[in-house]
Amino acid sequence: MSRRRHGSMPKIALWMLVAVADVALLVATGGVVAMVLILATLAVVAGGVFAARQLLAQQTTSKTREAVARRRA
Repeated sequence: MSRRRHGSMPKIALWMLVAVADVALLVATGGVVAMVLILATLAVVAGGVFAARQLLAQQTTSKTREAVARRRA
């Protein structure tokens, strides 16, 4: 019998529902301006993380290329 184990189903839908409820509570208590400021801050932080990961990946790739070029020379 190939049944799924209890509790193995992804719970992303539940967490998304919780996130939507949190956003609704924040808008109700703080207003739309506060919500826009929070979303802008999150976007800036996410952009910073993305840029940092891209820079680290680029540095790693360039170091690997230099090592290969030295071996060939």
